[in-house]
Amino acid sequence: MNRIKQIRWGDFFIDAVIYLSLIFLIIVTLYPFLNTLAISFNDAIDSSRGGIHLWPRKFTLYNYQSLLGRQQMLQASIVSVGRTVLSTIFCTFSTAMVAYTISRREYVLRRLISFIYVLTMYIDGGLVPTYFLMRSLGLTNSFWVYVLPGLVSAFNLIVIRTYITSLPDSLVESARIDGAGEFTIFLRVILPLCKPVLATIALFVAVDNWNSWFDTFLYNSASANLSTLQYELMKVLQTANTMTGSLLQALSRAAAGSTNTVTPRAIRATMTVIVSVPIVVVYPFLQKYFVHGLTLGGVKE
Repeated sequence: MNRIKQIRWGDFFIDAVIYLSLIFLIIVTLYPFLNTLAISFNDAIDSSRGGIHLWPRKFTLYNYQSLLGRQQMLQASIVSVGRTVLSTIFCTFSTAMVAYTISRREYVLRRLISFIYVLTMYIDGGLVPTYFLMRSLGLTNSFWVYVLPGLVSAFNLIVIRTYITSLPDSLVESARIDGAGEFTIFLRVILPLCKPVLATIALFVAVDNWNSWFDTFLYNSASANLSTLQYELMKVLQTANTMTGSLLQALSRAAAGSTNTVTPRAIRATMTVIVSVPIVVVYPFLQKYFVHGLTLGGVKE
C-alpha cells in the first residue's frame, strides 16, 4: 500500500514538474510578443519612460496611423500580398512537379538533376553576377523578379521528393493500369496525398516572401509602384534610427504640447506587429495539415 502511494506521489511530482515547465515555456515565448504589442498600442513618449509589460498604459492608434498613413504604404501592401500569394502558389506547385519527376525510379536523369539542385545549395554565383543575370533577363524594375527566380527551391525540392518517395508505389502503378498519364497521376494521386508537406512548404515560401525586402532594394528600388511593404517599413525604421536626436526631438514636441509623436522604439514595435499579424492569421489554416498521415486514405502495402 505504501509502495502504491509512493508511486502515485512520484507520478504527481513528475506531472507537476512537466506542467510547470510548459507553463514557464509558454510565458517565455508569449511575453516578448505581448510586450511588443502593448508598446505598439501605447503612447510613444509614455513608452520611453519604460514600465510597459503586457498591456498599454496610454492607449493610442497613432503609431499605426503614422506608419500605415504614409505614402506608398497601400500600394506596397498590395504588391507584398500579390508577390506572396503568387510566389506561394507557383513555387509550391512547380517544386512539387519537379520533385515528382526526380522521385520516379524509371527516370534515368533523376540522380544527375538531384545532384545539380543540391549543388546550388553550396555554390552561389554571387550578388553582382546575379544582378547582371536578372538585368539581362529583363527582370529588373519588374514585378516578376519577385516570383520567377524562386520558382524551385533546392531545399523544398528535397523535402517534397523525400515525402513522395515514401508513398507506396502501388498507388502510381494502379493509376497507370487504369490508363492515367504522368500528369494525371501527379495531379489526382500524388498532390492530394502530399497536402501535409505542401502546406509546410507553402508556409515556408509565404513567410520568406512576406518578410523579403532585399530583392526590392536590389532590383526595384527605382520603381515606386513596385516597392513592397517590408522595404517601405525598412526605410522608415532606418530613417528613425539615423535621425540625429530623434528621441530628443519627439520629447521636445511632446513638451510643446504635441500629442502626435513617435519614437524609434514605438516604430520598431509597430513594424513588428504589422509584419507578424498576417503570418499569425494564416498559420492556423495550415496547421491542420501538419498532423495528417503520410498516405491517409491511400492503399497500404
